[in-house]
Amino acid sequence: MASPEQPTTSLEGGVAIVTGAGQGLGRVEALALAAGGAKVVLNDMSDKVDAVADEIRAAGGEATVARGDVGDWNFSGSLIDTAVATYGGLNIVVNNAGFTRDKMIFSMTEEAFDDVVRVHLKGHMGMCRAATAYWREASKAAGGPVWASIINTASESFLFGAPGQPNYSAAKAGIVAITLSIAQSCAKYGVRANALAPRARTAMTVPIFGPAPADPPGGMDPISVDHIAPVVAWLASPAAAHVTGQVLLTYGGKVAIIAAPSVEATFATGGVTWTPDELAETVGMELAIGEHPGFGVPVTLKI
Repeated sequence: MASPEQPTTSLEGGVAIVTGAGQGLGRVEALALAAGGAKVVLNDMSDKVDAVADEIRAAGGEATVARGDVGDWNFSGSLIDTAVATYGGLNIVVNNAGFTRDKMIFSMTEEAFDDVVRVHLKGHMGMCRAATAYWREASKAAGGPVWASIINTASESFLFGAPGQPNYSAAKAGIVAITLSIAQSCAKYGVRANALAPRARTAMTVPIFGPAPADPPGGMDPISVDHIAPVVAWLASPAAAHVTGQVLLTYGGKVAIIAAPSVEATFATGGVTWTPDELAETVGMELAIGEHPGFGVPVTLKI
C-alpha cells in the first residue's frame, strides 16, 4: 500500500503579510516566505523595509511595501486590503512588530506601558481581527476551509515574567491568549494560529544576549534569527495544516513544544468553606515543602 503523500512545504500561490519586516526577525521571516514561493506584503515604520523588498525582488520573488503603524486598527485593515488588491488574496500573517521600553515595575511609566502594549498586543490583535474577518468571508464564499495561517510572536517572558519588562511580559502573555482564542474560534474556517517564543539575537535583544560570538560552533550563531525563519516558513505551509493552538520555543536549531498549564495539586476544605487557618495547614504546608516553585522558577527555559 502506498504511503500517503506528505503535504508540501511549498508556499507557491500564497500571499503573506509580515509586520516589523524591516530588520531582525521580521526581515529573515519575510525572506524565507518569499524563498518558499509566497508573495509578501512587508510592513514596518522604518525605511529599512525598502531594502528587504529589494532583496526579495533581486532573488526573483514578489514584494510590496506598506509602511505604517500596526497599532492603528484602521491601518491593520488596510494591510489586508493591500494584500488582496496587489496579489489577489491572503493566506499568511506573521505578526512581528514591536519594541521594548524596559523598566522595573516600580519605575514603569504609563507611557512606557501603553506604548509597548499598544504595538505588541494591540498590533497583534488588530492584524488578527482584520485577517480573520477576511478569512471568515473567504471560507463562506468557498464553501469550506481556506489556507490561512497566523504566526504570532510571543516570548519566554510571558512564562517567567522578565524582571525589567513587566509591560513586555504582559503584552506577550496577551498575545499567547489571543493566539489560543483564534485557534479555538476560527478552525472551522481553516484558520490556524500558533505562537513562537523565539530566542534570537536582534537589535532589541543585544543588550540581553550581547554581541554574536566571533567564531561560533558550526559557523552559525546559536541564537541567530536565521534559526527562526524556517520554523515560520513551515508553520505557514500546507505541511503544518494540522498544527494550531501551539506555543513553540525555538532557537539554535531546536524547537520546544510548550505544554498547556496543568493542575498540580488540588485541596478541598473539610467544612462548608475555607478558613484561613485551614488553608495555612493544607495548601500553605504543601507550598512550604518547596516542590511547587511556581511559574517564576526556573527563570530561563532550557532546551
